[in-house]
Amino acid sequence: MNTYKYIGLAIVTTIFFCGCNKDKIEDKLPIQKGFVISNEMMKTTTVEKVQNDFVETEMSFYGKISADKNQYIDIYPLVGGNVMSVNVELGDYVHKGQVLATIRSTEVAGFQKDLSDARTEVAVAENNLRVAQDLYSGKLNTEKDVLEAKSQLQKANDELRRSQSVNQVYNIKNGNIYSVIAPISGYIVQKNINKDMQLRSDRSDNIFDVANTTNVWAIVNINESDINKVSLGMKAKVSTLANPSRIFTGTIDKIFKIIDPETNAMQARVVLENATGQLIPESKATIKILKTENTRAISIPKEALIFDDNRYFVVVFKSQSNVKIQEVKLDKETGSRAYISEGLRQGDQVITNNQLFIYRALSE
Repeated sequence: MNTYKYIGLAIVTTIFFCGCNKDKIEDKLPIQKGFVISNEMMKTTTVEKVQNDFVETEMSFYGKISADKNQYIDIYPLVGGNVMSVNVELGDYVHKGQVLATIRSTEVAGFQKDLSDARTEVAVAENNLRVAQDLYSGKLNTEKDVLEAKSQLQKANDELRRSQSVNQVYNIKNGNIYSVIAPISGYIVQKNINKDMQLRSDRSDNIFDVANTTNVWAIVNINESDINKVSLGMKAKVSTLANPSRIFTGTIDKIFKIIDPETNAMQARVVLENATGQLIPESKATIKILKTENTRAISIPKEALIFDDNRYFVVVFKSQSNVKIQEVKLDKETGSRAYISEGLRQGDQVITNNQLFIYRALSE
């Protein structure tokens, strides 16, 4: 019996030590790790939080860029005469007060003569008043004569001020030269004058148009069937054929309640900042108007979506070593946002750049 006991104890001891050695061997096996975004890739990887936003509907219209009509000036010649010089060309930028052209005019000479005559009349009236006052002091005339001299001086001064105002309005300098001055700073958008041109004094056409394009208008052509869908205050995104990737944003600040019988369209206006001058008046534009609905939905940037095998996916990010593919159900896309009905919750984070590389790595 003792022999059997010793044999059993030896077997138990052997099993115990074998189990311990097995645990030590398993501890030394390498741990299988998941996908990890490298530090280098992380520098170019962007992540955005999933949001619960009001749903926006996007409507697309066509239109054009127009100069701000409140900062658009037609310049007419105030006198006739011969054009001596034209100092600007179409498209030039001019500053307020800059001389655009000079005109030699007999009318200007007439205005200057009127001013000279008015000054002479004032001098004569002042002298007559002094004589009348001296005679009155010597009792050689009456107070009525002094009052009459004062009245004549007042009339002469009134005529002088009128003549000075005329010369100031016409910007008349010495000689018979009339200078055409820029009334505002902006671009020359129309030019109908050349050197040596003879301008008639009864000319009804303008010679320059100057437009300040610091702000411009995007004029939206709204189809008659869409009129009730557009209202004041709606956000708008504007792009042009010349630079379709550059998006300018603004809001509808005026709706012109008139339908053009030729196009069956009504127009709306969006004011846009144009300090860089990238928006050129009369250029064609695409205007996307956003209408905010009263319902909310989970939304993500549209670029986060991955379309594969007729399904939509995103890459959910928690950390560099904790990323996963998540299938989502797309409800709708509007502008730069995608609205998700299933698969994500508010506060989740999705990768919006490098997501396709990561998706392929995780899929493999």
